[in-house]
Amino acid sequence: ACSGITGIKLAIEGKWEFAVLAIILAAILDALDGRMARLLKAESEFGAQLDSLADVISFGVAPALILYFWSLHSLQGLGWAISLFFAVCCCMRLARFNAFLGKLPPYAYNYFQGMPAPLGALLGLLPIFADLSFPIFFKDYSGAVAIWLILISFLMVSTIPTFSFKRVKISQNMLAPLLGFIALILAVLSGNPWKTITILCLLYLALIPLSVLTYARLRREALHMRTSDDSDGEKESLENDKASDKKDS
Repeated sequence: ACSGITGIKLAIEGKWEFAVLAIILAAILDALDGRMARLLKAESEFGAQLDSLADVISFGVAPALILYFWSLHSLQGLGWAISLFFAVCCCMRLARFNAFLGKLPPYAYNYFQGMPAPLGALLGLLPIFADLSFPIFFKDYSGAVAIWLILISFLMVSTIPTFSFKRVKISQNMLAPLLGFIALILAVLSGNPWKTITILCLLYLALIPLSVLTYARLRREALHMRTSDDSDGEKESLENDKASDKKDS
């Protein structure tokens, strides 16, 4: 929350690079806080609710205001309404996440329902990343920025399954290549941070169709297994009924 509010302050001062860096920092801290709580055995219902309240500020309110100050203010009332829409969609997405926490079927635990709030914030800020990477001057195309923000808002509140990388298990054989890949990403980030972030955001968007397909396959397999179990149970009950009838006769 502190990082998100700092991002708002930096946006008011026109320091766009530092403003979006504050949101990136908030996303990194959000990815670490749950793991730290589990390692320290300090998980609690209070902490989960507080985390969501902080996320509303960092990934809903702060990106909406940064984009409004950066470009959407030129649309006047419409730009403000779109910024509010993004913030409200982020609130709804986090509320649904809390409501369904621990209630999803087993095959859905490696997926989010809709785009998670931190990634929604980063993708909402993609026009700024692209503007810092290339001389496109997205700032002057406030209409395109508005359409983009509406699209990301709908992705957050949708039920489209997206990959959750929190529960991915990495085998020993893949550990060394993964560490090498992370080192490569960090090296590229140090040289061309904005271009790298822009490309990573686009790669995540490209993964969404794959997540939809894999989720649908797992759901079909789970339904098929459930149907098979039900039919086996019915056969067993019929056989038991026949055996009891024979005994009675």
